[in-house]
Parts: sequence; C-alpha cells; structure tokens
Amino acid sequence: MSVTPFDGHAIAPETAAFLAKEHKLLIGNEWVEGTGTMASRDPATGLELTRFAIGGAAQVDRAVAAARAAFRGPWRKMTVADRTAILFRLARIMEANATLLTQLDILDNGMPGFIAGLTTANCVEMVDYYAGAVMRIEGTTIAPPRHIAAETEALTYTLREPIGVAGLIVPWNVPLSTAILKLAPALAAGCTVVMKPSEETPLSVLALGQMIIDAGFPAGVVNIVNGLGAEAGQALAEHPHVDKVSFTGSTFTGKKIVQAALGNLKKVSLELGGKSPVVVMPDADLELAVPGVALATYFLQGQNCMAGTRIFLHESIHDQMVEGLKAFAGGMSLGHGLNPASFQGPMISDAHTAKVMSYIAKGQAEGATLVCGGQKLDRPGNFITPAIFTDCTPDMAIVREEIFGPVMAVQKFSTTDLDEIADMANDTPYGLSGSVWTRDLSTAHRLVSRIRSGHVSINCHGAVGTNIPFGGFGQSGWGREFGQEGLDAYLETKAVTARL
Repeated sequence: MSVTPFDGHAIAPETAAFLAKEHKLLIGNEWVEGTGTMASRDPATGLELTRFAIGGAAQVDRAVAAARAAFRGPWRKMTVADRTAILFRLARIMEANATLLTQLDILDNGMPGFIAGLTTANCVEMVDYYAGAVMRIEGTTIAPPRHIAAETEALTYTLREPIGVAGLIVPWNVPLSTAILKLAPALAAGCTVVMKPSEETPLSVLALGQMIIDAGFPAGVVNIVNGLGAEAGQALAEHPHVDKVSFTGSTFTGKKIVQAALGNLKKVSLELGGKSPVVVMPDADLELAVPGVALATYFLQGQNCMAGTRIFLHESIHDQMVEGLKAFAGGMSLGHGLNPASFQGPMISDAHTAKVMSYIAKGQAEGATLVCGGQKLDRPGNFITPAIFTDCTPDMAIVREEIFGPVMAVQKFSTTDLDEIADMANDTPYGLSGSVWTRDLSTAHRLVSRIRSGHVSINCHGAVGTNIPFGGFGQSGWGREFGQEGLDAYLETKAVTARL
C-alpha cells in the first residue's frame, strides 16, 4: 500500500507517517522544543512537506553539554566490542528503514530516486565499514628516548584516542550521505557529536536520530540541532567545548568556519567547493566518454562538489564530443525523483535556481555559445534543462566560479604536451576532483600525476567509495573523508614513555 501523491506519484506509509509527525531537536536522547519552526519543501513541486524545530546558541550549548557528559561517561567507558556492536545494530536498523530514508531524501532534496537509493545503500555500507574499523584502532611501540634508554630499560608506545566532542555541519546536496560519512567515523573513533543538518534538508537526518535512539546509543552521544548557519552553525563552530568541527559546503562558508574555530583552536576538517577539470584526449573512446563526461557535469543536477564542469576537449574530437553531449543532455528526463523515469531533478530552492540562471546569463553575456539547455521549465518546481557552453575562455565566470548546477563549460585545446594540458586543468583555486579520458594508460597516468586535485579518475569520474580517501587541494578544503583517513580525522595520537 502507498499513500500521499507527489506530482502523481506516491510514498510509502512509513514516509507519510514520518511527515505527519512533530519534528523536534535531539538532545541527550530526548526530542526537545526549539526556538521556532521552519518548513521543509519539496523542490520538485514547491509544496510544504512538514515543519521542523530550529535552535540557536542556547540549544547548541545544551547539546554540547550533553555530548561532553557522554564523552566523559558511558561512551568513553564502553568497550570497543560494545561500540562495534552498537554501530552494526544501527546499520541493520537503517537497512530495515531504507525506503523511508530514500524517500525522505527524494522529497526533501529533489534527487532522482536511483541516486537516493544508491546513497542510502552506501550509508549502510559506511556504518558497517567503520563498525569493523573500531577494533583496528591501534598504536605502536617505538624506541624510547636516548637519554632515558641510556640509564634504564624503558618502554615507549603510542595511543590513538578520540578527539572529544565533534561538531558536524552537514550540507543539503546529499544530506544522509554527508551526515553518515562524518558520523560513522566519529563514533567509531569514540567521539560524541553535535550535528547540524542543513535547514534546507533536515528530514533524513532527523529520521536517523530516532534510529540512533532505537539502536541503544547512550544519551548524549549523538545530538541533532537544526537551525540556520549564521545561528546554530556559527554557535557550534565557535563553541569552546567542541574539540573538532567537520564542515561540508561552500569555500566562502568554510573560511568563516576557520575563523569561528580560532577561539579554542579546535581541529577543523573542510570539504569545500570544486571546479573539476575533465580532459578528453584525441584517442579517447567516445562511446565511453560522452555519457561519462555528461554525468560528470550533470550528476545530481550538478549540485555536487566534485562535478566535472570545466571540460577540455582536444580539437580533433571537439565537434563530435559536443554533438554527443548535446544529444545525451537532450535525452535526460527531468522530473520528480519518485518517478523511476526521472534522470535529473530540480534545483534545491528558488534562490539557488536564480543563482544558476544568473550564471547562464553571464556565460552568454561574456561571449560563450549556449549549445543547448539553460532554460527554467515553466512548471512547478525548480527545473533547469542541462546547459552546454562552448567557445569558453579561462577568464569567464562560468569557467572560474562554482555554479553548483547543470552547466557545462567546454574549452577546446590543440596541444598534446601534457605539461601544457595540466596547466590548463590546474588554472583554478580549487582542486577537489577531475578525470582524464584516453585509451593510452601511459598518457593517463602521466597526466593524472600533474593534475592538482585530491581525487582524479581515468576513463570515469567521481569514483568515490567508502574505503577511498576523498578531499581537496587548495581552496577545496582541509583533510580527507572516507577510508582510514576519515577515521584518523577524529583521533589524536598520544606518546607514552615509561621507565621500567
């Protein structure tokens, strides 16, 4: 049975029941009132889904106190075996509620169903991965200092210990996934957390909060405070009893996070913006490259930090690639994420739609050729047809600035000198992702070594995975998430020397 139509499509009863509930803040395993409420809206229809409580500095302070008490008390005293078990239990509860989590991200964010389903499955995998990593947190034994070893026998070893209370600030573009890729390693390391979801997309994180309670986490280990970035987010980043803040979002806001963290010099991880290069060499397999390059730009409507939006096409294959990309873009079905046929969803909000459309206007004004797309559909929701610009130059706004929308900027090149190609690819303050498309693996590896990005793929794009570190160079951020490095981000190293 399914209920409640959205744009002619239906949701599961558990999703309808969740939307009908009152949504409060989670502090100390209790759902508490905030300072007011905000509406969550379906960006594909503009309809209000539900309302949720928001908080500010006072609620953040209360949540940090709960997290600090849990860190000093039951969570720190829990055995690694018990911490492993509770994380595995959370994974099974999430797995059993996959439909709810998937549909909430579709409704709240607008993402197509195939992406939402994939991210939910990946989130379960990630919790399992970090649950398995708890018992692999290990120190080392090393030679003791010379001056002590010369006098007596001694033992020197290191301990890996949790940083403490972690503030996790989650963006709106993949809400559940970015919440889990911070939460799972933080909990595995032994930290306690205060999480602030985006005010645009809080619903899947709130559903996760109840699953955390149901899994049996001690009170205060995980706290969720919805709110505006300038209020709840800033209070969390500034808080003197928060030991670490992990932020995913724009480079502009990331710089504000750094300033806010200076008070107690808390540890900071930042996964920020990108303007990733995609280089297609003359010998590339175009049957592979056309859909691969299109998806590099248009995956999640271009609302992802690793989107490949600066496309470099060798002149010998430029026209053929552009025609292929145009056909692919024109064949993508735009619609509600609950429709299985939808390949591309809406922009997150009216304001973001206006921003993306302003960049499309800038591209035309600066002399780029709009090959296709770039139109806002005359229908409910924030739908923009996928745009392709050619005749782009490095100084154009659509080439230099992160748009976070379905806008591809194509530049033609004629050289085969890898240093020159890399210079073009690296002409950006960002360095998050990128890809190289060629049949020649020697060329591929040599060019990859020259591209200044934290994650570069060959004949594919955005090949992220639970076990693969991900993060950026330059203004794309600090640190890495996923894999072992994602766990290390929540651990301190303590050296101990004992005279024996």
